[in-house]
Amino acid sequence: MTQGRFDPGDFGWGRARHRDGSGWSGAPASRDQNGLDDAVGDPAGFPDEAEGSRSATGRGTWVADRWEDLGEAPATRNDGVPMYRRRSGRRARDSSPPPRDRGRFVTVLRELAVVVVWALLIAFVAKHVLVRGFAIPSNAMEPTFQTGDRVFVNVLETTLQENSRGDVIVFNDSRGWLPPPDEPQSVGEWISDGLAFLGVTVDDSDNNVIKRIIGVGGDRVTCCDSRGRVLVNEVPLDETGAYLAADEDPSDIAFDVIVPDDHYLVLGDRRSSSGDSRYYLPHSDHAYISRDDVVGTAFAVVWPFDRMGLLQDQSAVFDRVPDAPAAEDER
Repeated sequence: MTQGRFDPGDFGWGRARHRDGSGWSGAPASRDQNGLDDAVGDPAGFPDEAEGSRSATGRGTWVADRWEDLGEAPATRNDGVPMYRRRSGRRARDSSPPPRDRGRFVTVLRELAVVVVWALLIAFVAKHVLVRGFAIPSNAMEPTFQTGDRVFVNVLETTLQENSRGDVIVFNDSRGWLPPPDEPQSVGEWISDGLAFLGVTVDDSDNNVIKRIIGVGGDRVTCCDSRGRVLVNEVPLDETGAYLAADEDPSDIAFDVIVPDDHYLVLGDRRSSSGDSRYYLPHSDHAYISRDDVVGTAFAVVWPFDRMGLLQDQSAVFDRVPDAPAAEDER
């Protein structure tokens, strides 16, 4: 670039002939010439180089003004693809989900958590107020229950009223009838107990016992008469054929006791293999089950399917038994 003389080539502009062959244009040499004459103007409008009063700076300003007159870049590239489509394509390939989708996902998780909490709450209330499930661990209640049976226990009935003779009850082993566990509980057992506590699974813990009530508070229970039968308030019970197996004796242990108030004397249905009240008589507080320890009354077998059904009402065995006489000192 020479001082005082404007040369378009010095600014990256090439000299181009118009289609009519006249003059030169200040259009960039690399651009397509079609339509550029109208945008820049006729070459005749370019300042005459002969004008001495114009400096190179003035001519540069004129070129800059004409460049601004070109306006914004065209909406299409040389390959004909609209520029906005290319930009839209780049946005479409964005892997991150839009905020609205993330918000919907969080909402679904929140609703699912609410459903789970309500389900656990209902199960918890049903278990501790209405019904609980238990697993039978041994053959001590055969033939009424078999080992492995799952039974339902009515919790509400026990809460509202006292149990009666002949009821099959589940109670907490606060008397220490059961041996302590040989090994500490594993993590899996803790989880299982927790689910059972919430009412999600059947309770198969080692701290519950299931037996049949033979005597209630104030009853005098004796074994045995001349035919080997248990007596309640001096009335013999015909248990064989009702809930005792035909080959079972009512008891091989003799006793004569009065049941304390608000307590129960309980026996298993298979007396020959049942650890029950008889083993802690006659003067041990461990022999009787407190009403406060009773969890509920068994009323149905729910597993396996071939044994599913309601328990038979055995109250008829005790129909002839009178009410307990006035309380006496325990013998």
